[in-house]
Amino acid sequence: MIAMADLFALLMPSENSAYSQQVDIFAVAFFVFILALAAPVFILIVFYAVKYRRGKPANRMHPPKRNLTLELSWSILPFLLMLGFFGWSTALFATRYFPPGDALNIDVVAKQWMWKFQHPEGQGEIDELHVPLDQPVKLTMASQDVIHSLYVPALRLKQDVVPGRYTIMWFTPDKTGTFWLTCAEFCGTDHSVMGGKIIVMTQGEYSRWLSGSSVDETLAAAGAVLFRSHGCSGCHGPSATVHAPKLEGIYASPVPLSDGTIVTADDQYLRDSILLPQKQIAAGYPSIMPTFQNVLSEEEVLKLVAYIKSTGNGSAADANP
Repeated sequence: MIAMADLFALLMPSENSAYSQQVDIFAVAFFVFILALAAPVFILIVFYAVKYRRGKPANRMHPPKRNLTLELSWSILPFLLMLGFFGWSTALFATRYFPPGDALNIDVVAKQWMWKFQHPEGQGEIDELHVPLDQPVKLTMASQDVIHSLYVPALRLKQDVVPGRYTIMWFTPDKTGTFWLTCAEFCGTDHSVMGGKIIVMTQGEYSRWLSGSSVDETLAAAGAVLFRSHGCSGCHGPSATVHAPKLEGIYASPVPLSDGTIVTADDQYLRDSILLPQKQIAAGYPSIMPTFQNVLSEEEVLKLVAYIKSTGNGSAADANP
């Protein structure tokens, strides 16, 4: 017979973050709550079906006695508990979209049928991701072709990767080891083999892994090369004569647009400005920038965004005038 511990291991995959533990606690608590609501009903159905299977004479001269307190209790208490579970689940869901400021930023490109990971120091990986223990990790993800979905059971996290936009997923691994990942969205012929693994290492092991991986330049340095080779510096450089927005320190800054609205220069805004320059035109500047769609790959766009981010952070500048 399967031991209870083995059965639980089959039903609940291993945990590798504080978030996954919170999700498991919520799932077990909600299961117990539903069981407590449903079990009495089914038990009484069986009990009365057996007890009154042959019928029984009943005096119907007087109406049955009512217990208003009991009737209100079994309606109001479950309703309040459901509201509590709703608030609990909403809080768990919301934490997925607010990564810490000190998170390690790793870019991810999904394509048929592989996962490409790019570390800020320049190291690239395919279907493997090395991350340090107890360090928040933020994944900025883009798809090169169709919709994919990054699913890591040990983290209890799944995030769609959609063409034309960036999506994020973050986690803080608290156990070393190797944990599998897969694509949870049907994406074509070889969808079933689009998997990989996350390898969690101690801080020292991760540092040695970084130093042992041969790279020519960091992600931002590679973006600087693209910035010059594609002529971006001719308009956006410090000595440019063309009337174009300066990009130094623009990241996380408010940007007024020609339609009167104000947006924040985040990763998505920078990406759209490169590939869809007519979508959001900065106020006071002519609409003359050409599109780089079908010119730059998703990896190259991520490198350009990394370079622009490396020139400075507008919110940091505001905090330290």
